[in-house]
Amino acid sequence: MQMQTHHVDMHAPLERIDEVTWELPSCYRRDMRVPVRIFADEALIESALHDRCLEQLVNVATLHGVVRHVLAMPDVHEGYGFPVGGVAATALPDGVISPGGIGFDVNCGVRLLVSTLRATDVAHALPAVMHEISRSIPTGYGHGGRTALDDAEMDRVLAGGAQYLVRERHAGIADDLDHIESGGMLPGAEPALVSERARTRGRDQLGTLGGGNHFLEVQRVAHVHDEALATRLGIAEGQVTVLIHTGSRGLGHQVCTDFVRRMDERSDALGIVLPDRQLACAPLSSPEGRDYLAAMAAAANFAFANRQTITHAVRAIFARMLHTLGDPTLRLVYDVAHNVAKIERYPEGELCVHRKGATRALGPSSDDLAPALRGIGQPVLIPGSMGTASLVMVGRDASAGLSFSSACHGAGRVMSRGAARRAIQGHVLRHQLEARGIVVKCPSSPELAEEAPLAYKDVDRVVDVVERAGIATKVARLEPIGVLKG
Repeated sequence: MQMQTHHVDMHAPLERIDEVTWELPSCYRRDMRVPVRIFADEALIESALHDRCLEQLVNVATLHGVVRHVLAMPDVHEGYGFPVGGVAATALPDGVISPGGIGFDVNCGVRLLVSTLRATDVAHALPAVMHEISRSIPTGYGHGGRTALDDAEMDRVLAGGAQYLVRERHAGIADDLDHIESGGMLPGAEPALVSERARTRGRDQLGTLGGGNHFLEVQRVAHVHDEALATRLGIAEGQVTVLIHTGSRGLGHQVCTDFVRRMDERSDALGIVLPDRQLACAPLSSPEGRDYLAAMAAAANFAFANRQTITHAVRAIFARMLHTLGDPTLRLVYDVAHNVAKIERYPEGELCVHRKGATRALGPSSDDLAPALRGIGQPVLIPGSMGTASLVMVGRDASAGLSFSSACHGAGRVMSRGAARRAIQGHVLRHQLEARGIVVKCPSSPELAEEAPLAYKDVDRVVDVVERAGIATKVARLEPIGVLKG
């Protein structure tokens, strides 16, 4: 691969566009094709400039076919090639697609379920419920579930995602599909393009959380910011909710690994020159680009199916253990994907929008919304750090012009996992959470410490920036009462 070596001055001349928008012009470096824009307030902009985020954003701005701006959400932090919290769009047919702009955990995402049960009513039963959830949903790196998919069943999951599970396996209800991004299935998936190594890694991982920042939280609706929107979404103060955060596990990781290697090996033949080989990419019109898009869609469908399988298990536990307290039904509010690329239409034409650690935020007028959400906007689910609040938002129409209909996806790390383990001991954190009335299930104290609140930005500050920028509107605040840590 041909490489160009560049460095970015952390004191680069950022221009302040408004209270929460900053821009680095494309003239900053000769190889930039578009400017870089960062959504942040005064405190968060300092965090964005602290590591290699700005350098990575500038590098992304050199990719062939990139249009308008390269964007950073307020939760941005350093990643592989693209920063996490980065958004970029490339024009078809010959703009590039980069696996580093999607990430290794393809379609890591968040799903919100809501019950009519109130948190005060289930408090006495919660320890037993969390124990049963921890027994039913495997956690941790590399851990598999109770069943393994054969080749035929794997193909059906990779092609059909949550749609296959609901329609053919009855693991859910038809209404679920209207409340999952893309109906729970990305089109164009080609199971045959998922390598045998990827299949082996994912074969027994359907219905599992994994490790890292993945979690399942039982929460209560602590505050409603917008009564009208909350009512339309069926959310009210005091309700019990369940938030599920996981993705495509080892299968998605291997898909990314396979195509980074393939594109890296083909870069010279494709005439691609990059400032960072982690940005390995290929034109969307090339065999490599087309194959990656189809394999990525298959991995994304595996992730949709994974969250659907976990949902099915949690619903069964609620029905079995909480039915004497009232209606234990868990209704799906929405399931959002992080870490995907999608072909979408904008004034510039058909674009491949890379969202890495970013959430789609369609406004209420979007034709791409499911009928149930028209006039409301797509729910945007923002989990905070473990033990802090999560936010429900909905996208605004202005997001299409501001951010390619994209919002942040979480609080964003400010501390590595190793630094977090050195800063606080897991058993101390466990005691702190339990002292606040939060039931904690995590078999590993060091892994618990990795996701301590001190390792993350303030989610309220991050969400405020998104709202002040005009991208999305706050609807409700959720606070944990039970945590299953991956």
